[in-house]
Amino acid sequence: MSPTHPTILTAPPTPSNETPSTYTFPSDRLLRSLENPSLIPLILVACGSFSPITHMHLRMFEMAVDHVRQNLSDTYEVVGGYISPVSDRYNKAGLASATHRIRMCELACEQTSDWLMVDPWEAEQPDYQPTAVVLDHVADEANKILEPLMGKKVQVSLLCGADLLMSMTPGVWSVHDLDHILLTYGLFVIERNGTSVSEAIAQLKELNPEWTSKVQIIRQLIPNDISSTSIRQFLRLGLSVHYLLPWCVIQYIREKGLYMDEGKEKRPSSMPPIGRRGRALQEQQQDRQHVQEKDGPQSLETVDEERHPRTLLRPEDATQSSN
Repeated sequence: MSPTHPTILTAPPTPSNETPSTYTFPSDRLLRSLENPSLIPLILVACGSFSPITHMHLRMFEMAVDHVRQNLSDTYEVVGGYISPVSDRYNKAGLASATHRIRMCELACEQTSDWLMVDPWEAEQPDYQPTAVVLDHVADEANKILEPLMGKKVQVSLLCGADLLMSMTPGVWSVHDLDHILLTYGLFVIERNGTSVSEAIAQLKELNPEWTSKVQIIRQLIPNDISSTSIRQFLRLGLSVHYLLPWCVIQYIREKGLYMDEGKEKRPSSMPPIGRRGRALQEQQQDRQHVQEKDGPQSLETVDEERHPRTLLRPEDATQSSN
């Protein structure tokens, strides 16, 4: 799970004026009306690196929706969800360019979801934006659209993993930002192996008892600890990442030659096959000659798959979706 970026000792959050002239807040998938008009419209926002986006990132949103339906159905109705990749100024190891990360997130949302959207605003900023500012931005833009239609303000909340909750301490986060995020927006927190949710909650309560009032803890009924870091490690080792992230994202990674060397991007032809679909992609990209020169005259069809597990793809698999 790619953690949301800490708001490291920042000044009080103020909206940035550095909105690109070409930017448009994505809103095509926002619900324009509530099934129950008495409920509060809720938008979930996940901030992070998403380098690359994985199935776990997408599952977080589905788990949060289930949690709302099962435990908060008398209070909230989810009307939208946003993925907000961090800008290049975050300077994190393994961070692909914002252009690539935005596109991978867009592909994942377009091809696996009918309600999630990618907001590129944060990623396109020339400077690092604290999480509090990102939430302010989404709330401002969403309410411009939905408040006139619904007659009430939209509640925006941060969706994150338990590891982020554990990091919410003075010295890592600005106390002002913690107060703003926790009291204005609240958190939907997905539990994560290796992180004590109860300890994190106790830590917050000790700092300010009010901060825990808007924290929702979501249990993972099926543990899933897929992380972007592990995906990058697998790719550098030439291991399959099939079924760990959407197929459309795997295709994009291969086409752009991402993550083969930390901090570097290689040409697509230098990247080994990803998953069992690499064979079909090689044919589509017409680099069979490169493979033959590397492996000799033996055709890919005759390679012993027991000795080369999950590295080849039969052509008929190429049209299957990643769902």
